[in-house]
Amino acid sequence: MNILVTGMSGLIGGIARQRLAPRARLVALNRRTVEGVPTTQADLADLEAIRPAFEGQDVVVHLAAKAGERYTWDELLQTNIVGTRNVLQAAQDAGCKRVIFASSGATVAGYEQEEPYGALVEGRYADAPAEWSMIHHRMATRPRGVYGATKVWGEAICRHVADTSSLSVLCLRIGYVNASDRPAAARHFSVWCSQRDIAEAIERCVDAPENVHFDVLFANSRNRWGYRDLTHAEQVVGFLPQDSAESHR
Repeated sequence: MNILVTGMSGLIGGIARQRLAPRARLVALNRRTVEGVPTTQADLADLEAIRPAFEGQDVVVHLAAKAGERYTWDELLQTNIVGTRNVLQAAQDAGCKRVIFASSGATVAGYEQEEPYGALVEGRYADAPAEWSMIHHRMATRPRGVYGATKVWGEAICRHVADTSSLSVLCLRIGYVNASDRPAAARHFSVWCSQRDIAEAIERCVDAPENVHFDVLFANSRNRWGYRDLTHAEQVVGFLPQDSAESHR
């Protein structure tokens, strides 16, 4: 299988490389060269410049993004919005079979303004009920910040492309993945995703059945205080997290 990974030099890009390299021919689309991997160096906002990276690829794992609220609107616009649209266009034009879009839990993090989700992410467990309603993929998005809103738009353009072409598109709402690979704050015990679990989620999306043409899936570890539904990802692609934030208390 030929797989293109955008943003391979990032943390999750490196994790995806390590997981997929043994079973695929990998190439990268990156702002800088990725050592040991054929790399197309180009800006995602330049459609013509990125096109060569997609030729002959079966699957595109689109991880490149400006993540968080520290970026200007223009940076978010060019990378997360224009860049995502260009990736989908280039993949479609090159005849790729599937794009895995790295969406984010930020698309629904606005629910944390309400209880019991506020109690869960703040670590006020005594204020949380014994059980709570999980946020699932069919609920209305509620982004936190402009970054989260760009990911909502990304999911929308992915839906449009899947509806109007033969390209399969899976949107993976990724939880909090960090370099230390352990929760480091109260909120992380709700939204953390281990490196092993995100690698598993990405590979499961790569191998999703052909009849999975579009879907939105949450990717977190199996956290005691989590509020994002994982049952749908299990049903659709067989994603079963192996790790839990609680094991790092």
